[in-house]
Amino acid sequence: MSSLMECSIETIINIFHQYSTRLGHPDRLNQKEFKQLVKKELPNFLKKEKRNSALIDDIMEDLDTNGDKDLSFEEFAILVGRLTEASHEEMHKNTPKGKGHSHGPGFGEGGRGSCQTQGGHGHGHSHDGHGHSH
Repeated sequence: MSSLMECSIETIINIFHQYSTRLGHPDRLNQKEFKQLVKKELPNFLKKEKRNSALIDDIMEDLDTNGDKDLSFEEFAILVGRLTEASHEEMHKNTPKGKGHSHGPGFGEGGRGSCQTQGGHGHGHSHDGHGHSH
């Protein structure tokens, strides 16, 4: 049985592929796919950006380290890491100092406990002759 962290990583991979397989290269996000992903999958983490296409374009340009106008999974993972770090910092704001370690809400809606775990069942998918099974 997969751990919660392993399931979370698989979820990130599966969501990337839900969008990357729509248009163009199946293992890369083009600009339209990236905008769809940000607006649908990150509505609470990128509230301001969700309403401003130019800001989403700027984020994509920043992540597109090789300048090919698409995002590889590796480039997309940079965004995941940055959002994870920012949410972690948000969780530490306004928490009591002292013994122990506590968190307030991060950027997700509802704060602590709002994310549901998804059993260890991923899904497989294939595109253009190569498959992924998660």
